[in-house]
Amino acid sequence: MAIILGTGAYRYEVVDNWAKLPPGREFNADVAAVGVDKQDRVYAFNRGQHPMVVFDRDGNFLRSWGEGVFHRAHGVHMAPDDTLWLTDDGDHTVRHCTLDGKILLTIGIPGTPKPYMGGEPFHRCTHTALSPRGDLYVSDGYGNARVHKYAPNGTLIASWGEPGTDPGQFNIPHNICCDADGWVYVADRENHRVQVFDGNGKWETQWNNMHRPSGLFLERGSSPRFYVGEIGGGMGVNYDMPNIGLHAATSTSARCRSLTGATGTGTSRIRPGCAASRSS
Repeated sequence: MAIILGTGAYRYEVVDNWAKLPPGREFNADVAAVGVDKQDRVYAFNRGQHPMVVFDRDGNFLRSWGEGVFHRAHGVHMAPDDTLWLTDDGDHTVRHCTLDGKILLTIGIPGTPKPYMGGEPFHRCTHTALSPRGDLYVSDGYGNARVHKYAPNGTLIASWGEPGTDPGQFNIPHNICCDADGWVYVADRENHRVQVFDGNGKWETQWNNMHRPSGLFLERGSSPRFYVGEIGGGMGVNYDMPNIGLHAATSTSARCRSLTGATGTGTSRIRPGCAASRSS
């Protein structure tokens, strides 16, 4: 029997066998993030032996790349020009790549983290987003509590944030995206909120009443929808707690509503993690 998640106009069928890997191949580690290009090809950035695996819309395997380059896949941002910004938190780098894996730019020194919580980029950076003007924002991340803004050529323009719970402070800035006006949305995961800034880092507002927001995706168009992926409990004592995490929400404003409500006993035993993208 098909599993249907969601309500109203936002109902989706789970297709467990969608990804058709070649014989002898499997995802033997987390798929950390996904991206979709203009041809509806799906780019699965994962922590296995073949870091980037590419499928067509129907899940047929096309190719893989990134072997020997990426240490720990974490973030994918599909740029408007159909290039990829890939965040590797194990290597402390952001790489700008073509769809076939050619590296165009590397930001950060591979394998060389900056001091823990020192504020300099990077220490286990997590994700990237492009502004309408082409500036790049990087959430940083596990070993920092910062957002960094770069010019299109990779020059650092500004940084903001520090550890804490006040507005403008972060406790694992895990994901990031920009809207058409250049505002910046940061999934402040362990503070259980999404913080919103202007393009220069000025705090504007925050969205609360969510549990460990981990994945963000902003759909483009005249009536954009915002998707927030939440994850479950991070401790043994709340792994099976009902009504927290392990669902996505969608909104056309700052008020999010539930998209998939897969919570309750047993579901939070799923390995916590969430990545979001949407095909056209």
